[in-house]
Amino acid sequence: MTTTLAHDTVVATRPVPVARGYRFELVKLVSQWRIRLLVLACWIAPALFVAAVGRQSTLPVDTLFGRWMLATGWAGPLVTLGFAGTWALPLLTSVVAGDVFASEDRLGTWRHLLVVVRSPRRIFAAKALASLTVLLLLVAGLACSGVVGGLLGVGDQPLVGLDGHLLTPGDAAAKVFLAWVCVLAPTLALAAIGLLGSVALGRSPMGLLLPAVVALGMQLVQMLPLPVAIRLALPGYAFIAWNGLFTSPAQLGPLLIGIVVSLVWTVIATALAYALFVRRDFTNAAYDGSGRRAVTAGALPLAGVFAVTVALVAATTGATGSGIERDKVQRSLATAFAHLYRMQTEQLNRPGVTEAQLKATATCDKGSIRVAAEGPGNDWRCVVSWHLPGVEAEGTAVYQLDVSPDGRFMADGDGPKEVNGYFLVRTPTGDAPNPLWQFDGNVELLRTAKE
Repeated sequence: MTTTLAHDTVVATRPVPVARGYRFELVKLVSQWRIRLLVLACWIAPALFVAAVGRQSTLPVDTLFGRWMLATGWAGPLVTLGFAGTWALPLLTSVVAGDVFASEDRLGTWRHLLVVVRSPRRIFAAKALASLTVLLLLVAGLACSGVVGGLLGVGDQPLVGLDGHLLTPGDAAAKVFLAWVCVLAPTLALAAIGLLGSVALGRSPMGLLLPAVVALGMQLVQMLPLPVAIRLALPGYAFIAWNGLFTSPAQLGPLLIGIVVSLVWTVIATALAYALFVRRDFTNAAYDGSGRRAVTAGALPLAGVFAVTVALVAATTGATGSGIERDKVQRSLATAFAHLYRMQTEQLNRPGVTEAQLKATATCDKGSIRVAAEGPGNDWRCVVSWHLPGVEAEGTAVYQLDVSPDGRFMADGDGPKEVNGYFLVRTPTGDAPNPLWQFDGNVELLRTAKE
């Protein structure tokens, strides 16, 4: 009889399965009005934004692919992606992952939850999986809404890549999908940091803001003229490295490094949050964060990961300085110009010409021979030269370049007026945007195999 009672007691106190806990936590999340509002906004706002831009006379040319939003529907989701990586995704991770544990502290419901589930490990797994599911739903909404809005508002036209080559609608669709998939890695890294802050800081609002604050800090680093190894060692770089998909050949090196770094941060930050959570004293109703352990078991390990990553990136890639050098800028500008010159030739119904026939080259400096032609800045001045079949005279065009620390540049035409002096060109079917007036390009920060 005693044996039977003991057996029944063990069965009665068996922990709740993770699947049931996951469903419970997911219902708790989606029942919150702010989460429902975020889901609705993510699935509707990008489409409305793309449709609104289509009715404007000006375009967000300061945003990557913004100047092509009236030419193809595939530019809309990429503009949305640029905004999401800068602002939306860090804020979403703060609201979802940054509050998933802290909300129990504010409500004082840990004791009730432990009595029901009877396993801190399973509680952690259920909450982490539920927050991940909601974040994936939000990211999917941003991507799908941007695509639908762009295609319905503008249409399924080819997309101009960052080196001027034309992507077919099928290629554009595949690369837009890959770009959104790639930003999942840094989003997971911020979500893991949010879990760590929610566990370590308890009721403190800093836990809720931690992913957004970390993302802002990483954005500031990307804006500064720091060595490329430091830039690549932060998970935030993957939010901008997707632009390498839109060159030919694709600049995959920085993107792959950014994804791997993001996944490493995800694993380590989640493991730190788990370790702090299972060691917590849930009997203390006045618990208000781990205090010193938040630094020693949270911030310091991540700082160590960053230092090790910087050393590994520098050693394995040979990256030195800013990565922006004269030869790279000249090569990228000449390649983009040659592709876009062919596009302009087709617009004007002139005899066709190939990039090989053009033999486009560029000569760049930074406004003075006393200033080294390297690094970011808006003082780059370049002269592009090319040859046309059957024409002895060499063609030249002048461009002013604004090169950002992440390698993106905006080329602004400065003559001659027949080539890049006007925003519009007169075509047989009417006026059309001049592709050589202003265009975006990308300088790969790492050295290639040819270099």
